[in-house]
Amino acid sequence: MVSKETVRAQALAAAAESGGPASARVDVWLWAVRQCKTRSAATAACKAGHVRVNGEPVKPAQHVVVGDEVRYRVDGFDRILLVTQILLKRVGAPVARRAYADFSAPRPSPLDAPAAIIRDRGAGRPTKKERRALDALRAGVPDVDIEHILDVD
Repeated sequence: MVSKETVRAQALAAAAESGGPASARVDVWLWAVRQCKTRSAATAACKAGHVRVNGEPVKPAQHVVVGDEVRYRVDGFDRILLVTQILLKRVGAPVARRAYADFSAPRPSPLDAPAAIIRDRGAGRPTKKERRALDALRAGVPDVDIEHILDVD
């Protein structure tokens, strides 16, 4: 896998050769590279604190340049994007994909998530002992008697 420093150096060299814009507003850039459906959604994400540039929370008018790292929180997961090209207008997906390098961790599969523990309707609240056993089960402690927890009297 290519490191961030290598991609950053290549992007800076390519930006120096091209005659494109030097910077863009972060909300415009997120919209242009198709991370947000609308520019107002990108602005709202910045105002809500879901966007960080080089580790710092930013306002929508903050400018990004080639080589900046943009962290965009969407659906509870961070997208880590390295700016490789400045775009001011929304473009097609293949062109937009070339404007950033994605270093995000892969999202976990829904099959990897633990199953929800369902109690029978009308069973009431769990006792303190049952709650501790359920917490241990969720934490992955191996000595939990699952049959006893879910056993209905």
